[in-house]
Amino acid sequence: MAYGIVHYFPGGNQAQYEASIAAVHPGRDIPPEGQIFHAAGQSEGGWTIMVVHDSKESWEKFRDEILMPRMRQGIVGGFPTPPEERAFEVHHLLH
Repeated sequence: MAYGIVHYFPGGNQAQYEASIAAVHPGRDIPPEGQIFHAAGQSEGGWTIMVVHDSKESWEKFRDEILMPRMRQGIVGGFPTPPEERAFEVHHLLH
């Protein structure tokens, strides 16, 4: 079952997003393995990223093996703090 994640970075901006994506994705327009949807943009008071993975397991693998280790190391120019996170099993997904 698909798994959705919404990350909100208070005070975040586009430059921090671009630096962070460059550090955790295989390429600018190449999502990590298992990620089937990605959207991001400025939102009230910060930056929001919405992603859908093909399963909760693929999300956890990306989070635990790539995203969090790189964020803990510090990403030059990236988001300085972990996001506020909401996650959910996707009931309905349109492409």
